[in-house]
Formats: sequence, structure tokens, C-alpha cells
Amino acid sequence: MAKVRTKDLMEKFNLELVGGEEGLHRPITTSDISRPGLEMAGYFNYYPAERIQVLGKTELSFLELLDKTERLSRMEKLCADITPGIIITRGLEIPDEFVEAADRYAVPVMRSPMKTTRFSSRLTNYLESKLAPTTAIHGVLVDIYGVGVLITGKSGVGKSETALELVKRGHRLVADDCVEIRQEDMDTLVGNSPDLIEHLLEIRGLGIINVMTLFGAGAVRTNKRITLCIDLELWDKAKQYDRLGLEEDKMKIIDTEITKLTIPVRPGRNLAVIIEVAAMNFRLKRMGVNAAEQFTSKLANVIEDSVPEEFE
Repeated sequence: MAKVRTKDLMEKFNLELVGGEEGLHRPITTSDISRPGLEMAGYFNYYPAERIQVLGKTELSFLELLDKTERLSRMEKLCADITPGIIITRGLEIPDEFVEAADRYAVPVMRSPMKTTRFSSRLTNYLESKLAPTTAIHGVLVDIYGVGVLITGKSGVGKSETALELVKRGHRLVADDCVEIRQEDMDTLVGNSPDLIEHLLEIRGLGIINVMTLFGAGAVRTNKRITLCIDLELWDKAKQYDRLGLEEDKMKIIDTEITKLTIPVRPGRNLAVIIEVAAMNFRLKRMGVNAAEQFTSKLANVIEDSVPEEFE
């Protein structure tokens, strides 16, 4: 099923349909757009027909210089079988030959009152968001002090209970159980909740609760950029856990790597507080303050100063 169709653009940007109504359900497969200047001049060798075509004042001014037959020929070539739509900006008048070709080949022609550059920018951002690579991960996503924290771990380890405690401490829930993630850029992951379970939290023994109803609209948010992953695992006595914080693991989601911390779970540990501090410490590191490195540097200086001169 196509993520975006031409009809969606009409509704999103309030476009006026001028011709080619039969093609409104054509799928849009790429976020790239094209301004067919060379094509207007007759050069169709590398015409990117699969893109949305945006025509502004420059292109339409050139069309007016062509005779009627040549103009119709160019428009027919522009209306390819895989072209999802053609958009005219600035509310400009559209030649009759354009509408004739659009109706014949069922390619929607729409008009927008916006300036070409501004419309192109908004359209590209919209398509990149909708057509971004996506995946789904079993976990909980919480906004903690502005840091998007993805909490993962095996079923029953306490992810949802920890998220509930974080919400009570003033942080915001994005998604529970299933986190839908899209890669909007090479280093940007944005997570959100499926519509069916949005604002809901499942607590074993209690059931499903609506976080927004219980704690208010300030306790939830629709989406959040993910920058930190915290993996909860049951305490393993045989495993050596990082005690200084010098080592930094990475987790790869789609094509983007994010910082991953592993926190062992056992009775008596307040996971909500630990995760809260982890988020604050992560922010400090991004600001250039690394407590572990500062401690290691001080320790090295102390050791160096304490070595007797005869052993140097």
C-alpha cells in the first residue's frame, strides 16, 4: 500500500485541482521533486518522470513563447504514465493545452498560490517525512529532560512500570510496547506510537491505563527524536558491568547509530531514577562535560605524582 498519493498532497497543501482528476490516486514513490526547465525546452533524455513536477513563473513564461502545437507536444511528454502529478505555483494561469494533455493521460494538474521556492521546500520536507525508512521496535519511548530515551529489554523486565514512574516524575510518554521509528535523515531517528495504542500503558496486574486521561496532556507527546537507548536486563552475577562509564556501546537502527547503555535489574534498584540520571548525564556529555573522563584524568595525575623519584 502506497504511503503517499497525489490526493494526500491536495488535502495537505489545499491545492486546487485543474485537470487530470482520474489520476488523483497515483502513488508517490520518491521525496525528490523536479522543476522541468530543460524539458520545457524539449530535452527529455533524462526526464525524471517518477517525481512530482513543480512549475513556476519561469517555466510557464517560456511555454507562452511556444506555438500551440509545440506546446501541446511538450505537455504530452511531460504527462508520463508514472508521473504522480504536476503542480503550478503562484496561482498562475494554466494553458489550455496543459489541461488537455493532463485529462488525456490522467495526470493530475494542481495549482498553489504559494511562491515556488517556499512551496518546494515545504513539499520536500513533507515527502521526506512520509517516505522515510521505517521500522518497529519492542520497547518504550519516553521524553526525559528533552532527551528521547528508548527503553528496551525482554518482556516482563519492567519497562512499562519504569515508564509509569518516569511519567509520575514529570516526564512524557511517547509510546509503550511498540515504537514505530522512521529515519528522517542519516542521523535522525523519530519515534512515535501506533494509533491503536497511543497514550496507553500496560501494567501487569493493573491492566491498560490511559496516561493522558490520568496525568493530563502534559504527560504525553506525539513523537520524539531518539538519541539514547537504555537496555534493561536481569542482573547476571557472572557478567562484568561498566562501573566508570568510559565505554560507550552503540545500537544501530536502520542506518543510524545511537548510544546504548545496559542497566542491570534487581530488587532494590530504582530504575526510574537511574534512567533519569542517565539522560541528564547524556546531555552533559553532549555539552562537553564527561565525569568519567575527568575522574580518570585526575586519577592518572595522582598516580603520577605519587610515584617516587627513584622509580621514575
